Amino acid sequence: MTSTLQYQDTIAVLTLGEDENRFSPDWLDAVDAQLDDVVANAQALITTGVGKFYSNGLDLEWLGAHGDRLQWYVGRVQSLFSRILTFPLPTVAAINGHAFGAGSMLAVAHDYRFMRNDRGYFCFPEVDINIPFTPGMAALIQAKLLPQTAVTAMTTGHRYGGEEAHVAGIVDGTAPEADLVGAAVDRVQPILGKDQGTLGAIKTTMYAAVTDALRVEQ
Repeated sequence: MTSTLQYQDTIAVLTLGEDENRFSPDWLDAVDAQLDDVVANAQALITTGVGKFYSNGLDLEWLGAHGDRLQWYVGRVQSLFSRILTFPLPTVAAINGHAFGAGSMLAVAHDYRFMRNDRGYFCFPEVDINIPFTPGMAALIQAKLLPQTAVTAMTTGHRYGGEEAHVAGIVDGTAPEADLVGAAVDRVQPILGKDQGTLGAIKTTMYAAVTDALRVEQ
């Protein structure tokens, strides 16, 4: 479960891993460090996975063994959402496979999303696994999805394939797996070079209510 960072000219491509890409503490530490590198060296960020999964979200196995650290862990995860939401560069999630739960939340925190057109589901399964959304998670989803889409996605656990997700406004487009990162590059290419301070300030203002809701006292 190792994330890797590569550059296509000034566009950073952060691959979340090659398995389910769950958010273990070590994974969160690695991604935070890689995002520091991106801020210092890139003009845009694309995230993606390899094979079957974009991300299955929370590391429930780790949580099961460290239940006393639940609040700390949720705070770490929600800090990542806030960071991507207000990232001072254009961001695109290239959703190569399944995005479930917090993995889907990570995707919606990006400015734009593209999804594989033939396989993989985008889903918030919380209603079916009896895990209510935190106020911050709900605020994030509702800030990014159309109101009726948010109702369906959050209260029914519906699984969206790529084309259905596009129709619902969850993603901005679809592409074959081999072309997915290319579609994300094409989306950010015309908007490279924005001033980081200005762009970060705009996003911070746009999403102030969401980042306030995502903040968890440690």
